[in-house]
Amino acid sequence: MKRSNLFWRLRAWGLAAGLLAVPVLAAGCSVPKLNPFGAGKDEYAGPPPDQLTTIAQNDGHNGTLPGGMGANCPQVVAWPRERLVTIYQPGHVGDTLFAVHRGEITKMSRECQFHGGRVVVKYGVAGRVQLGPKGHPGAVTLPVSVRAAGPGQVTLASDRMNVSATIPASAPVGYFSMVREVSFPIQVGTRPEDYKIFVAFERNHPNAG
Repeated sequence: MKRSNLFWRLRAWGLAAGLLAVPVLAAGCSVPKLNPFGAGKDEYAGPPPDQLTTIAQNDGHNGTLPGGMGANCPQVVAWPRERLVTIYQPGHVGDTLFAVHRGEITKMSRECQFHGGRVVVKYGVAGRVQLGPKGHPGAVTLPVSVRAAGPGQVTLASDRMNVSATIPASAPVGYFSMVREVSFPIQVGTRPEDYKIFVAFERNHPNAG
């Protein structure tokens, strides 16, 4: 299936799910399902990372976060394809009717300190996990990789971690956040803004798409 077709199927699916999500559910009804959101900017600067989860819960749209200490600091980037991952039932990768859940990175923030030619970047990432038609409430864990790169895309540092969200029985979505720190040298003749920290969901799961 072409990705453009998948996007529009997800979008239509999300709109249908929104129509079904009413304040009172009749007994025996299933939990509302996946409700995709449009892609936003590739880089965000915002408030201290410990506020990210609250902001992700209260703001359903991607965009630049208010405040923060992002000036003269390496960017934190999650490209549109890498900020999303959908897990399907075995044998049905790409078929939205068999999606179990979808992870989405929605918010990022960073702040920097400089020490003798090195920059220390404290960055935060927040997002949500939404149920698909074959999903069930409960805990969901998804792997995330991080790579710091300088001019010329040379990797300076890398990391890998898991993010976890709990989807309650009363709602189709759970939220996650993580705060990490990375340090690397700034080359002579370059600026902190010339460096990027790339965040991406890993797709090593056999049923990921």
